[in-house]
Amino acid sequence: MMENVFLVTGASRGIGAATAALAADAGYRVVRASRSAEESVGDRGWDAKCDVSSFDSVQELMSRVESRWGRIDVVFANAGVSVDTSFVSSAGAKPSEWTDMVVTNVCGPAFTARAAMPALIRSGGHLVVTGSAAGRGVRPGNLYSATKWAVTGLAQAIRAEAVGTGVRVTVVQPGLVDTDAIPASRVGDPKLAPEDVGRAVLYAVSQPSTVDVNEILIRPTGQAAHR
Repeated sequence: MMENVFLVTGASRGIGAATAALAADAGYRVVRASRSAEESVGDRGWDAKCDVSSFDSVQELMSRVESRWGRIDVVFANAGVSVDTSFVSSAGAKPSEWTDMVVTNVCGPAFTARAAMPALIRSGGHLVVTGSAAGRGVRPGNLYSATKWAVTGLAQAIRAEAVGTGVRVTVVQPGLVDTDAIPASRVGDPKLAPEDVGRAVLYAVSQPSTVDVNEILIRPTGQAAHR
């Protein structure tokens, strides 16, 4: 019997790395995909180079994993980037630097879903997408927040289309997480550990096949709802 396979994008650090480790502890074979990965394949772990801003790159990875390990059961579309933005001043990143964030954060999970869905339909699998609590309310001048609004809508659109296929779809929306992407203005705020988000992901995928956890909102204790 083939063992279940859990694929994580953006797995080189933070939420992705923590979730990959938890998935391995839970008994999955784990594919850790990232732009910076050095290709290395073992019996239970696979570090795979993949750029989610390229559909061809993601599709090629799904094909390789299914060919080598026979199946894909969980895909965690987690890769994302953040830059500071303003629409009324020159503060933050220049507009020429915004494109990579939008493509990675919005097209990335869309490309990942499209590339993974044939394998997930075959396995009756689960797609999980990283959104953000920032995508649930207005953040002045914040294009990152807008990309996460888009991710929430994307997850809902995928789930609606996947009805009848057996594939479950979850969007996980963390509050502030202790990673290297924390804005300087929020260094002292309450934070989740990456493993806290990883446990939420594992909770969703560990439910019986008759249960589809559509959305998880998780904040650190003490974080204000508007932050």
